[in-house]
Amino acid sequence: QSGHPRNFPLAPFQLGLFSGTCFIVGTIIGSGIFISPKSVLSNMEAVGPCLIIWTMCGVLATLGALCFAELGTMITKSGGEYPYLMEAFGPIPAYLFSWSSLFVIKPSSFAIICLSFSEYVCAPFYPGCNPPQVVVKFLAAAVILLISTVNALSVRLGSYVQNVFTATKMVIVVIIIISGLVLLAQGNTKNFENSFEGASLSMGSISLALYNGLWAYDGWNQLNYITEELKNPSRNLPLAIVIGISLVTGCYILMNVSYFTVMTATELLHSQAVAVTFGDRVLYPASWIVPLFVAFSTIGAANGSCFTAGRLVFVAGREGHMLKVLSYISVKHLTPAPAIIFHSMIAIIYIIPGDINSLVNYFSFAAWLFYGLTITGLIVMRFTRKELKRPIKVPIFIPILVTLLSVFLVLAPIISTPAWEYLYCVLFMLSGLVFYFLFVHYKFGWAQKISKPLTMHLQMLMEVVPPEEAPE
Repeated sequence: QSGHPRNFPLAPFQLGLFSGTCFIVGTIIGSGIFISPKSVLSNMEAVGPCLIIWTMCGVLATLGALCFAELGTMITKSGGEYPYLMEAFGPIPAYLFSWSSLFVIKPSSFAIICLSFSEYVCAPFYPGCNPPQVVVKFLAAAVILLISTVNALSVRLGSYVQNVFTATKMVIVVIIIISGLVLLAQGNTKNFENSFEGASLSMGSISLALYNGLWAYDGWNQLNYITEELKNPSRNLPLAIVIGISLVTGCYILMNVSYFTVMTATELLHSQAVAVTFGDRVLYPASWIVPLFVAFSTIGAANGSCFTAGRLVFVAGREGHMLKVLSYISVKHLTPAPAIIFHSMIAIIYIIPGDINSLVNYFSFAAWLFYGLTITGLIVMRFTRKELKRPIKVPIFIPILVTLLSVFLVLAPIISTPAWEYLYCVLFMLSGLVFYFLFVHYKFGWAQKISKPLTMHLQMLMEVVPPEEAPE
């Protein structure tokens, strides 16, 4: 019963170094490595810089995760960035993170993953051309509804789906890496000659390439969510981060090497689904394995995204930061069904106008704005909260470096290639202040009168009750 008020303490000291490393690898590897290579290459326009970008993303993810490790062992509260921002800057930045996560970061991530699934499933049925966008978007919306239904009906069923599809992602990663290395050993190195020729090294192209690469590494900040369940976290947490992200970085670089061993840069850019094109050229007649296992991988990632985001919406509703009905639990299934349905509806809205590249930029801009703000909070608390115990304490130059890189990631695309989408994103995030002052801070009577009938109507329609009224 997720979010049930009858809370039970976590069993301490369960996960060791190996389990923590597996958690990092399993969380990060999802749909990103199957869609981002094309976008990274389109911004860098050459093979050599493209591989450097993938390495830089791994280093940045490692440094960011080490900063979050200090925060997670210093402030042992759940909620990700929310409690860190609350301790460092107060309720308004923390609330804006919650608002942005609910309406921008989480649903756009869910939409990207489901669009990736749809493109890989559709690609074999439209050989030599791009699938119609209507077909891709309808299938992505159907997948969102299916996954949301599964998670709304049963927590156990959702966890089974996650366990099964998580294992399959490593199968396709190993297949691509081994196949590429075999071809490389046979002398297929032509595509790596003059690998820096024609590269685009402008500030805007580098930042957008980093956006797309870092999307594939998203999840680097998740291990501190289970700090209390790690054996000897002051030792195992930083070790698991370094080992896990290093393994992911190695896999990503080798997968890109495999892609370029089989395809020229031009061919990769014109491929609708990079891994499918790789499979057609290398694994024929067993090329059907690639889209099948990529689909499995993205389904697992989408299910995990829905599962965790639904809980985030649930907690926000319970804390009074969203409509109260979003904290209600289904009477029949004991799941946070209203929160899951709300999250899926927002994700479907993102699918209608956007494509994967624009959504990745939109997601990355918002995410790194708060990653940077959170790590800035770490620097601030070194001076304002000296009394807090720090089992892990990273050298001060690391959070300063990550903060500066975050500023670069946020400002560079705006300065070099300004687009209205970034302004819309900022305005939407700031619009959360209106909701905060009306419903959370001042709790104006007329605002409560508007929300109360809506909550009662939805409660009757969906057969949900507050957590304290949920059956055992």
